[in-house]
Amino acid sequence: MYTDPIADYLTRIRNAVRANHRVVEIPASNLKKEITKILFDQGYILSYKFDDSSVQGTIKIALKYNKETKEPVIKKIQRISKPGLRKYASSTELPRILNGLGISIISTSHGVMTGKQAKAENVGGEVLCYVY
Repeated sequence: MYTDPIADYLTRIRNAVRANHRVVEIPASNLKKEITKILFDQGYILSYKFDDSSVQGTIKIALKYNKETKEPVIKKIQRISKPGLRKYASSTELPRILNGLGISIISTSHGVMTGKQAKAENVGGEVLCYVY
């Protein structure tokens, strides 16, 4: 059994991208659903579907690739805050990824959001991951 479900989620996406898969299926949770919505809104995945037919449910994610070069849109997806070492940032010290070309996903008291949204709402929180 894995102890960090968010790291497992990110690793499944990372492995599917490296294997050039079109779709990846991941066990669902509310936090994973929110991260998936953010990835879709920011244009890193093509589409997603929440399947609640089983007890836990699953998330099916269609990965996005460049049409001409067949390169994946997600170049790197990296877990920052881990169960053994949590990383928190206030609204003034939220990280800027690749000079604004990437996103950081933050878990705040107002919900899960990108670093730019958290800075605009003036809230800090736990830095979950970086995507670029």
